[in-house]
Amino acid sequence: MIDLIVKVAVNAAALLVAANFVPEFVLKFDRGKPEDWAQVAVIAFVFAIVNSYIKPIVKTLALPIGFLTMGLVAFVINAAMLLGTAAIINQAKSSLDIVFNVGGFPPTWGYEAIGCAVIASIVISIVSTVLELVLVPRKLVGF
Repeated sequence: MIDLIVKVAVNAAALLVAANFVPEFVLKFDRGKPEDWAQVAVIAFVFAIVNSYIKPIVKTLALPIGFLTMGLVAFVINAAMLLGTAAIINQAKSSLDIVFNVGGFPPTWGYEAIGCAVIASIVISIVSTVLELVLVPRKLVGF
């Protein structure tokens, strides 16, 4: 259970960093409102679930392409997971007041969405890796 909470917290931090650095990556967030923190937690939870369950299946299916491209297909897979998260959040938009889109997707699909998703996935991967490296002693202690 604690691993899921840590994963959601790491994803939330990575998404917030990407929202600050990637121009077309839109994540409506106000630090003073608790409901905005809850919305970021919902997005991070969905992103963690997508990365935990769907990403390994896609990576396994793309293994031959990964060998041919020497692993560069991982950027495309990470971008696809981010776009998938945006699509899932868009489906829940009617019940939740969450503003989250990647390069205008959803509702519009184009090269801006793909480019923004690739750049945002690189930023998210870097931030997640750094935070995971910082939190490695947590597993050594037993939390």
